[in-house]
Amino acid sequence: MATLTDIGVAATINILTAFAFFIAFAILRLQPVNDRVYFPKWYLKGLRSSPIKTGGFASKFVNLDFRSYIRFLNWMPQALRMPEPELIDHAGLDSVVYLRIYLLGLKIFFPIACIAFTVMVPVNWTNSTLDQLKNLTFSDIDKLSISNIPTGSSRFWVHLCMAYVITFWTCFVLQREYKHIASMRLQFLASEHRRPDQFTVLVRNIPPDPDESVSELVEHFFKVNHPDYYLTYQAVYNANKLSELVQKRMKLQNWLDYYQNKHSRNPSKRPLIKIGFLGCWGEEVDAIDHYIEKIEGLTRKISEEKETVMSSTKSLVPAAFVSFKRRWGAVVCSQTQQSRNPTEWLTEWAPEPRDIYWDNLALPYVQLTIRRLVIAVAFFFLTFFFMIPIAFVQTLANIEGIEKAVPFLKPLIEVKTVKSFIQGFLPGIALKIFLIVLPSILMLMSKFEGFISKSSLERRCASRYYMFQFINVFLCSIIAGTALQQLDSFLNQSATEIPKTIGVSIPMKATFFITYIMVDGWAGVAGEILRLKPLIIYHLKNFFLVKTEKDREEAMDPGTIGFNTGEPQIQLYFILGLVYAAVSPILLPFILVFFALAYVVYRHQIINVYNQEYESAASFWPDVHRRVVIALIVSQLLLMGLLSTKKAARSTPLLFILPVLTIGFHKFCQGRYQPIFVTYPLQDAMVKDTLERMREPNLNLKTFLQNAYAHPVFKAADNLANEMVVEEPAPDKTPDLVATKRGSRRFNSGSAETFT
Repeated sequence: MATLTDIGVAATINILTAFAFFIAFAILRLQPVNDRVYFPKWYLKGLRSSPIKTGGFASKFVNLDFRSYIRFLNWMPQALRMPEPELIDHAGLDSVVYLRIYLLGLKIFFPIACIAFTVMVPVNWTNSTLDQLKNLTFSDIDKLSISNIPTGSSRFWVHLCMAYVITFWTCFVLQREYKHIASMRLQFLASEHRRPDQFTVLVRNIPPDPDESVSELVEHFFKVNHPDYYLTYQAVYNANKLSELVQKRMKLQNWLDYYQNKHSRNPSKRPLIKIGFLGCWGEEVDAIDHYIEKIEGLTRKISEEKETVMSSTKSLVPAAFVSFKRRWGAVVCSQTQQSRNPTEWLTEWAPEPRDIYWDNLALPYVQLTIRRLVIAVAFFFLTFFFMIPIAFVQTLANIEGIEKAVPFLKPLIEVKTVKSFIQGFLPGIALKIFLIVLPSILMLMSKFEGFISKSSLERRCASRYYMFQFINVFLCSIIAGTALQQLDSFLNQSATEIPKTIGVSIPMKATFFITYIMVDGWAGVAGEILRLKPLIIYHLKNFFLVKTEKDREEAMDPGTIGFNTGEPQIQLYFILGLVYAAVSPILLPFILVFFALAYVVYRHQIINVYNQEYESAASFWPDVHRRVVIALIVSQLLLMGLLSTKKAARSTPLLFILPVLTIGFHKFCQGRYQPIFVTYPLQDAMVKDTLERMREPNLNLKTFLQNAYAHPVFKAADNLANEMVVEEPAPDKTPDLVATKRGSRRFNSGSAETFT
């Protein structure tokens, strides 16, 4: 059981660690050689140039302006200076709404913390229940919790009133935030520039027809059933092999660029390579000629594979992207049933082109149910077996358990500093380490399920990560920790006393979660801004692998927010805050520090670092709202259980009302605001269409949409073919042949092909 001294040691370690991270970041970000690591977003926007290209030799690598080191924390006010509308234009609505999750935590928990420390802490502290209980392990921190209230005390009315205050205040803040973000989404969609996904729907499970191909069937179906608004379509092909060839071709091109650049710096000497194993031995040949020959051969293979895919009906996937002349037509199609059989011609809003996960478009629709069933079973076993390391982590918080397992370490463990380190710091860092590999596993499982957009992949992964955190990190930590800490008490009392001991012991797990919050929420967030891993990888790539400026841009790797891991982690703090607000309020200041620190750090990262891969217009907010509501209901049920063990019979029935009211509140929000995040209003679509016709009466929308949903590998293959045409000895013939094929294939059919 962690004592006040143990918590103090853990706080000191984590505060010093966080401060060291901030100091290191302040120094490293000022160095010119690290500019692409800490400001990659500005490079991608073309608004920042490398300082290495200017100044003297030393100033290209080290910042010699010592005045800049004095203002090492000026990044904090700079991160808060950019107003929200400008931040939306700069980073997108998804990033801004993600930041508002941290603001939501501050809005909910700051007033609750003020009330709790004004009312709850004095009520809990001014009792001596824990001192009177025998065979029970506790610390001074536990005297601030509900465990210190005697059984049957009238003081439980204070906790009941606090539960009502927490519920009503949380619902009030959630409703206002839901309303505000729904308004932000509608305003963002109304003011947004024209995008292909506004006019396009994804059609899946197209039924086979013996007389028509999928392409012919799609065009015929929509010309008949949507004659006024149908514009064009893009068929979907399975081109996984083509993708592999293109990737291999691009790698060879990078090597060719490298050797050509090397030769241009020293024209008198041709670069040579060995073509044996790993280039270590074998025949020595001219590097430039070698790679030109390999690229020419691979380019021909790409062209042949492309023609094979296009001409083979087996490559066709029963899906297509169908575009309409007006947004209104796309809205109607995406939100209505297309045929008598509700399992055929399934339509949904097409994700924006950047958001599509192309690999899964080739999966047969009938497999998706089976795949999701398999993953559901796999996730169950993953969650179950992960309880073993979680239970091990709880043993680290129990000194007696460690001494029994390894008695020869008892003299070392009993040293005051070592004991404080084990109980105050080690459990949190051990749990953090065990959870490192989990997001990668969950993302692989989500991809196997067959979701066709990156946003849906991240939302599903976030949902499973949240379930895992709730079951293993929260519930399992409480149950396993309580059983281990109070094992002696369980064995030496009657069966009728065990529920009472559990009711007293569960609030005591607050000390474990305090250590976890400091490790993950304080030092972990500070470590995020340091970007130590991207920094090391960038310099390693820059030294060993970077051959061209294109390679240097790819080595930056700004990354994204990581909604699939970040949002579930935030939700764990909501659970802890709401559960322990009326049980052990000592947790709340630690949670507030996390929300405040994380808001500043991630605002800075969104402005300067992260480059979001897609824009979903905050479609994830209903998930955020639902999980906070779940956390609120869990807190009410746990408090109800605690009060029942405390024999607070008169106050317990009044708690039954709270879950009912909370569920009713959620249903209201679900009906009032959630449709805004799922569907697009016909009224708004018509307004946007009308304004667009007035401003651009001669707009050629078909040209705008022609290749909008062409697979990146298709575009890359075209670019590589054009490059190959330039290198051919007879350029006057090859371009005409390629252009003729491409033109007849694309324009005569009235459609464009998409490859997956």
